[in-house]
Amino acid sequence: MSVPFADSGRVRVLEVESAAYRRAFERFLAGTDEKDDIEARLVALVEGLGRRRVFLDVGAGDGRTTARLAPYFERTVAVEPSAAMREALLRACPGATVVAEPVERAEPGVRADLVLLSHVLYYLPEEEWPDVLDRVFDWVAPGGTLVVLLQNPDNACMRMVRHFTGARFDLRPATRRLLERQGGRVAERSVETLDNAYRTADPREALETAEFMINVPGLRDLDPLPSRADLAAYVEKHFARPDGTYAIGHAHDVLRVRRAADPRV
Repeated sequence: MSVPFADSGRVRVLEVESAAYRRAFERFLAGTDEKDDIEARLVALVEGLGRRRVFLDVGAGDGRTTARLAPYFERTVAVEPSAAMREALLRACPGATVVAEPVERAEPGVRADLVLLSHVLYYLPEEEWPDVLDRVFDWVAPGGTLVVLLQNPDNACMRMVRHFTGARFDLRPATRRLLERQGGRVAERSVETLDNAYRTADPREALETAEFMINVPGLRDLDPLPSRADLAAYVEKHFARPDGTYAIGHAHDVLRVRRAADPRV
């Protein structure tokens, strides 16, 4: 594959606050079926809730999903530590109460009928995940539901992340710890894997999206960083399709935990 991106040099470390990150994120959203798929399932879940007083979106990002679900609730609270993302969040969902602290320090001050923790755990050390899940579960109102989204560790995207960075993210051990520690407070739980994918006909966009995907926190610590040429070769080998397009699978694990309705627990 001969494109300028792949000619020389190292992949970029994309800072969440940077314009380059936001452009890459927009490109990813434009090519993936994730948002439509996930939001449709979340809407179905919300419509089945017994009460819809408070929605708490932890790690709300640019607020697209927040804005999609907020009309179903009397009140919406969003936790988002990134200043750049908060600006977009407030534009998308101006009626939300926004908490600027990260999840491990945030104090939203509510018990919510739906708590959403979407793609946040990548940014925390894995040994902290059980405590974070306990903390977030405490924000669920009796009878309410916690939803946690994380990429499945064995999907095509995560295999690429592991190949270039060594990082692996697996929600299952922390889920087991949550269920063990919360005991009788859990009324029901389920884990579903959704088969999502990013698609494009543009080889440069495929490469730049792959670069965005491998920008996990551990990337910045690598010396040297992966080369652009190696990333291009990986994309061509694993994601090129016979029709000339590219597809990068990024299946998601969706954990749902319903809290017991008895307010004493």
